[in-house]
Amino acid sequence: MARNAIAAALRGWFAQRDFVEVTTSALQVSPGNEAHLAAFATEAIGPDASRRPLYLHTSPEFACKKLLAAGEERIFSFGPVWRNRERGPLHHPEFTMLEWYRVGETYERLMDDCAEFLALAAEKAGAQRFRFRGREADPFAEPERLSVAEAFARHADIDLLATVSADGSTDRGALHEALVGAGLRTAPDDNWADLFSRVMVEKIEPALGQNRATILYGYPISEAALARPSADDPRVAERFELYCCGVELANAFGELTDPAEQRRRFTSEMDEKERVYGERYPLDEDFIAALAFMPQASGSALGFDRLVMLATGATRIDDVVWAPVAD
Repeated sequence: MARNAIAAALRGWFAQRDFVEVTTSALQVSPGNEAHLAAFATEAIGPDASRRPLYLHTSPEFACKKLLAAGEERIFSFGPVWRNRERGPLHHPEFTMLEWYRVGETYERLMDDCAEFLALAAEKAGAQRFRFRGREADPFAEPERLSVAEAFARHADIDLLATVSADGSTDRGALHEALVGAGLRTAPDDNWADLFSRVMVEKIEPALGQNRATILYGYPISEAALARPSADDPRVAERFELYCCGVELANAFGELTDPAEQRRRFTSEMDEKERVYGERYPLDEDFIAALAFMPQASGSALGFDRLVMLATGATRIDDVVWAPVAD
């Protein structure tokens, strides 16, 4: 019953701070435009037998931001999302995502929110420590704040930002040489993003969130997704991820509100998706248009099932889902 207790406590937390809970449609014209996310596709049939493709959303992000553009200021969504080609101890094709937005507040405020959620989940589950695969962390301790560049230097001895130019362009050759020097495998067809991801998966992520949670911030601008550039350094974005016991729990942005830049990024991501997987998803034109009216905001998405796992000591996500999808 820890799952229910944590869910109720989180809803109470938002209610006390005047957030509005929103329920958005799971069926969308675009499931999201990240190259390596796979969606569940379906088809809508109209009364005249006309057909059009729809997708189960991989996140309520597009719909929530349309609501911000329409005037909402503090909202959260707490419900199921779907991702295809994902199954394992930390992955389930349908899972529960908590997503929340603050208009006029920085993404550093979301870092504080995340720290409060860890403590709240631990309290409701009666846990003094979070545990996963032999790793432990204190959910009541203040999370470490570590930049991506600092993490690369500490855990892989790589100067990451030396491979990123002021205009955001990346140097694949320089990063490749750094990986070779660090003893990491490479492939001839690896691009800069592939090399970056390999360091993250093999060197960085396993070391994060030990003894206390880690907030990993300042992602290279080429990995910004829907985040705006940092005002302090144009090579990085206002994006952070929350890790605990080596597990990624949350992903947050200082939100990008430039429609042209967002279109450029989405198109680039879909070009990469087509190169790797031979398919691409449509753009949500209403979402891109809404960005022109969206106020400055910050937003975060948190994997609720993973939070429950760490709070209860479960080793598989299926153990904290009421009725898992059969293998």
